[in-house]
Amino acid sequence: MIGKVDLHTHVLPEKLPDLESRYGVHGFVQLAHTSGGCAKLTIDGAHFRDIDSRSWDPKRRIEDCDRHGVQLQVLSTVPVLFSYWAPAEAGLDLARLLNDHIAALVRDYPGRFAGLGTVPLQDPDRAILELERCMGPLGLAGVEIGTHVNDWNLDDPRLFPWFSRCRELDAAIFVHPWEMMGRERMPRFMLPWLVGMPAETSLAACSLVLGGVLDRLPGLKVCLAHGGGAFPWTLGRISHAWSARPDLCAVQAGADPRRYAKHFYYDSLLHDPEALRFLLRQVGVERVGIGSDYPFPLGESIPGSLAESLAELTDSDRERLSFGTAREFLARGDPQPALSSSGATRSRP
Repeated sequence: MIGKVDLHTHVLPEKLPDLESRYGVHGFVQLAHTSGGCAKLTIDGAHFRDIDSRSWDPKRRIEDCDRHGVQLQVLSTVPVLFSYWAPAEAGLDLARLLNDHIAALVRDYPGRFAGLGTVPLQDPDRAILELERCMGPLGLAGVEIGTHVNDWNLDDPRLFPWFSRCRELDAAIFVHPWEMMGRERMPRFMLPWLVGMPAETSLAACSLVLGGVLDRLPGLKVCLAHGGGAFPWTLGRISHAWSARPDLCAVQAGADPRRYAKHFYYDSLLHDPEALRFLLRQVGVERVGIGSDYPFPLGESIPGSLAESLAELTDSDRERLSFGTAREFLARGDPQPALSSSGATRSRP
């Protein structure tokens, strides 16, 4: 059997330049190695996260993959490095640095890694240029983006040309929460990660659906991290609001939001078998692929183990979850059908 494809893993270079000195701006992540293959990420001198060599060492990553039956890891940057708040020139330079690193790993370890780039979405024109570089000379499969761009939700008109170019290039878009809303009210217990992240992902999904982005760009390939966050669980409420208050919720979306749920792809990172069963019932096995959040502690220690624990799945279901969905999401030139306002499917133009 073909090995598993892990849609959701993060990587960064072993050495980052002093970004604050490079750009003359405070607020960038700094990487400082300590001992024993460990390092610290800091922002403005404050501790952000401890990491180890799994975050940058491809050989260690491959050893872990081989141990757990993972044939291919999909690499994306650590979301704190999106840096959408930064000046556009700095954002572009940092994106190029990170994308060159991921592209080198994909090139140097063929068949073991696929890559998703990052782009400076605070400047959509520059973001389009870097997207084209990712999908062209760098040979990446798509991009990872945040759930918002500073004060812009993902349906902001300024972002639409970038999304349109993604569709033209058949780029895979992996949406990952970052800079979570309400952080000032959640200083303890990792609440931004436990409460804010699921809410952020739902906000991104609702923006793309209710903002009409998916209607206007049929075939756009979007995968939601962490099993879609709160979106699948609140879909009934969202759908009811679309019907009960069309004056507010059905202004731009041409169909019931339930129908758009099957437009998205989702990773399987839900940590609970009943939650994964619920997601599969909502959207179908063909929309879900394995994602572990490797190498971070809130991830799945053995990629795919939750999906493998569902005894009721058929062999075909298991293959779809293990690699079929991911390969479809990453493939280029194989557009998916899009929803019409009646709920029927139509071909991508």
